Amino acid sequence: MFTETVFANDKEPLVRLTEIQKSYELGKVRMPALRNVNLEIASGEFTALTGPSGSGKTTLLNLIGCIDKPTEGRIVIDGEDVTLAPLHRLARIRAGRLGFIFQNFNLLPVLTAFENVEYPLMFSGLSRAERHARTTRWLLAVGLGKHFGHKPDQLSGGQRQRVAIARAMVTQPALVLADEPTASLDSHTGGEILDLLAQINRETGATFLFATHDPKVMERARRRIALRDGEIEREEPAAALERSLARC
Repeated sequence: MFTETVFANDKEPLVRLTEIQKSYELGKVRMPALRNVNLEIASGEFTALTGPSGSGKTTLLNLIGCIDKPTEGRIVIDGEDVTLAPLHRLARIRAGRLGFIFQNFNLLPVLTAFENVEYPLMFSGLSRAERHARTTRWLLAVGLGKHFGHKPDQLSGGQRQRVAIARAMVTQPALVLADEPTASLDSHTGGEILDLLAQINRETGATFLFATHDPKVMERARRRIALRDGEIEREEPAAALERSLARC
């Protein structure tokens, strides 16, 4: 059903963060957001970042997503050191290697479902026929074959998130960053969305990294990384987590 993702180098971690520090200036005061973060994410992971509000989850996603830069440290994404990359290069990395799924969907209200999904491909250099083929393929894959012409306000919350998932995947990203993707959905719909994301992960090999408070996301993650006060507090590797779930 889905298109397999191709990685630059499967032998290296897809994401490597080394001694990451991130702080923000508030007047004359420097507020630390992340401290001494060392982290590797392998290709194909389905991993959750957990922790209370203010622990640094979204800040960490923004750094990995090339939306922000660290105060100190080094970030390598899919084999490329992006720490000091210029803004135009970061934009190309975001467009070509990364996908984003947000709590509030972030769909363009004046565009149809088809146009929202196609939008990331408009500057890709693909032909119109290929853009339409990919867009059609992904809308069908997420179960929206009857909703190509619907605008966001004509769709339910779950349908909007499916459009957002198709939009994130249409560029065939190596890494998908999902910030609270189930928070705006009821429990049943959120479970369906997680089933869909897990299926995409299995069938394409794309890596998923969630920032979440949702216990259902944490339960399904094959690895959990807990943050507190900007630091990694603890981590459950995939094998340990699978053993603990097997005992439940």
